[in-house]
Amino acid sequence: MLSTHEVSNQAPPLESLNLFDRNRPLMEAVAREGAADAIGWLAQRGAELGSPEMIALGAAANHNPPTPRLFDRSGRRCDEVEFHPAYHELMGYLKRHGASAGPWAHPAPGAHVKRAALFAMYAEIEDGTLCPTTMTYAVVPSIVRDDAIARDWLPRIYSPEYDPRFVPADRKRGVTLGMGMTEKQGGSDLRSNTTTASPVGGREYAIVGHKWFFSAPMSDAFLILAQAPGGLSCLFLPRFTPDGAQNAIRIQRLKDKLGDRSNASSEVEFDGARAWLVGDEGRGVRIILEMGTYCRLDCVLGTAGLIRQCVSQAIHHARHRSAFGRELVDQPLMRNVLADLALESEAATALAMRLAGAFDAQTDTHSTLLRRILTPAAKYWVCRRGPALAAEAMEVLGGNGYVEEGPMARLYRQMPLNSIWEGSGNVMCLDVLRAIAKQPECLDALAAEIAPALGRDARLDAHAAKLTDELRRADELEGEARRVAQSIAILMQGALLVRFAPEYIAEAFCSSRLTPSAFTGGAYGNLPANTGFAEILERAWPA
Repeated sequence: MLSTHEVSNQAPPLESLNLFDRNRPLMEAVAREGAADAIGWLAQRGAELGSPEMIALGAAANHNPPTPRLFDRSGRRCDEVEFHPAYHELMGYLKRHGASAGPWAHPAPGAHVKRAALFAMYAEIEDGTLCPTTMTYAVVPSIVRDDAIARDWLPRIYSPEYDPRFVPADRKRGVTLGMGMTEKQGGSDLRSNTTTASPVGGREYAIVGHKWFFSAPMSDAFLILAQAPGGLSCLFLPRFTPDGAQNAIRIQRLKDKLGDRSNASSEVEFDGARAWLVGDEGRGVRIILEMGTYCRLDCVLGTAGLIRQCVSQAIHHARHRSAFGRELVDQPLMRNVLADLALESEAATALAMRLAGAFDAQTDTHSTLLRRILTPAAKYWVCRRGPALAAEAMEVLGGNGYVEEGPMARLYRQMPLNSIWEGSGNVMCLDVLRAIAKQPECLDALAAEIAPALGRDARLDAHAAKLTDELRRADELEGEARRVAQSIAILMQGALLVRFAPEYIAEAFCSSRLTPSAFTGGAYGNLPANTGFAEILERAWPA
């Protein structure tokens, strides 16, 4: 009789946990950024999101990607995309809990921070469904410019009901929105777009052309850019026309992407599609980039959530895996790596939530200026750090992290997206310099944010002084824009941690990020020997 072979020394799945209660940096940030009243509500969502059922839905939606259905059985155009039921369940969860429009539907102090915390937690579990969720959230400031569009569409955007049916919007309980900007010949150079918008009458236009990346094509309407007689313009393009006919949006194919597999990204052509002008002709970039600003916020939040999940997986594994006679987490070099990853996660969370707080203060001059300079800087740096951190966290798990059965491979493949979407690294860094050139008062807002932290750490003070001196000649720094954006983001992270984090966190961050030899090729695990490793790891992932 064969004996049973027992497998041991394997970490159990990381599930049945509360993603909010275990995330001390996020809990503290929610309270100080004005959403303390939402802590109980967020704890409920954290328990739901950390459940085996929700984790399984996220995996299923990505293991069963969407498929195009371009023609029916008789050869007529359908231009539909079919999704796995898990995708629809996840979309329903996001809509129900206000991730797509909560702050607009129920404006209140801390509303954007509350949503931001939910968004970051959800990003730990599934990210493809966040794409149409973000675009629906971000479209509102643009379409409120048009009374007719706002009157007809905002109630359904604000609705907490998710309605996946492919029918005209006036027959649906709730809607989602998308966007289409880039074309084959231009990418980020939007003014090179060739798609045309020809006036039909009133504010209606006929659209002929294409979009190279048209994300979430089953959305109910889109903001697009097209060349009208008065220049590049923003237009509102519904999936169905007012008479109930399917609009002439022709899906060519779905993108075969590295990650974000649960979400459909497509190439489309417009064959005289009907659309309505938003704002004035020739002002399209300005209008649609307002939408882009909110998308950039979500890129920061989403990456902060992904980073948090990577760190959680790594520490969890290290506490359950033994090698060479002791647990991985007790081995000095591994503790250094894990603590360094945890520092990155705490800094990303602090910066992301401070940025979300600035979005809550819609009419405050200081917050407006801070958003202008900090949004591109934070998007650049936080999203830039994500892929390297995911690779390091995967290495902690070794071969167990590299296989598709676990979550690490999907987290790793997802990481580069937020750096690319809504403006790649160079675009973000140049936007930082553009903000300074157009609104020099942004520097005053940045200085006011940093000021309360000065005088507490000499390394932070020196970094601030050096950056302040450099920014006086920002018009000469185009070739060094990445270094400038990085310096701004790290300075903000350091200031936030010096002010609000435990001393051992602030000390470790400043010693490893704000000294001349801080970064050793971008590798993690180079913290000084006197770092409070045990305290950092306990804070990041309580035993």
